[in-house]
Amino acid sequence: MIKDKPSGRRAAVTKLVESLGGKLECFYLAFGSDDVVSIVELPDNGAAAAFSFAVNAAGPAQLSITPLLTVEEADAAIGKPATYRAPGR
Repeated sequence: MIKDKPSGRRAAVTKLVESLGGKLECFYLAFGSDDVVSIVELPDNGAAAAFSFAVNAAGPAQLSITPLLTVEEADAAIGKPATYRAPGR
């Protein structure tokens, strides 16, 4: 970060995201276990995987992706038939 500055990191992430057909919504620096928190819109899971592979393979950064659902997507998921029996029940 000191050498490239946060603006340089944001530019690199923007370039990668756009090359995958996506958009960088926001890019924040954070205190704690995560140095950077971003919201990225990508066209599909394949693009998200490519994004993750590229960042993690490049070196010292370690990327974790948390997919986000809209309320409407969550409502639709809840409406899908899904049956599961917990172990031992």
